[in-house]
Amino acid sequence: MHRRIIVVTAVHGPSAPFLAEAYASLCAQELPGDWEWRWLVQEDGTSDRVAPHVPDDPRVTFRQGRPGGPGVARTMALAHADGPYVKVLDADDRLTPGALARDLAALEGDPAIGWATSRALDLLPDGSTAGFPDDPEHGPVERHTVLDHWAAHGHRAPVHPATLCVRRDLLVALGGWMALPASEDTGLLLALNSVSRGWFSAEPGLLYRKWEGQMTGQSAHVDTAERTARMAVVEARARALAGLRWTAPPASG
Repeated sequence: MHRRIIVVTAVHGPSAPFLAEAYASLCAQELPGDWEWRWLVQEDGTSDRVAPHVPDDPRVTFRQGRPGGPGVARTMALAHADGPYVKVLDADDRLTPGALARDLAALEGDPAIGWATSRALDLLPDGSTAGFPDDPEHGPVERHTVLDHWAAHGHRAPVHPATLCVRRDLLVALGGWMALPASEDTGLLLALNSVSRGWFSAEPGLLYRKWEGQMTGQSAHVDTAERTARMAVVEARARALAGLRWTAPPASG
């Protein structure tokens, strides 16, 4: 029987047409022989705009729910995540070849690693890509280093939360994604880094699409008052978790 890596995607009407490209990037993944992927597509709402774009594939499950933002949609999808690892894939993004296999190698290779990330490349409207100049070194990401970097660099994390692959038990223990209108994935990343070592793959694992309809490009996303409040609660949660001195996965013995 195959073991499963669960890919979770939150989607709303404007991003639904990109699902075909996300699906193609999933189908191109080559996994170890005893592994398979399942894709949970969760609509943030109950419109009739998304379903026509969901692939007809037994490995793909589509559900809808009350609107609450991408974090709520992803967290609701966790109820159906029946594998040991959960990979996030935004509806408008694409995995690069080998991304899932590299995540599995990191997490299966070291039980003390709770989560894995990778280099992300911006996918620009003209089809070209652009990287980031300050990616960390390939290898383990020690506890608190992401939080410290984020706090010291204008709330910019050194690794991209849209590339996360997480042990399901750890993800559930932290409550899934934060109940925020935005930055819910950054909140999860900092919480993970507060309690667990991670991994960064220097090989690009995600093409992060830049387009006019993406939620992070809207004016509300950069509203000063809201952003200040989001960053405050994200940091407070991460530092509270760090203060508990809880380590995950738990030490043996």
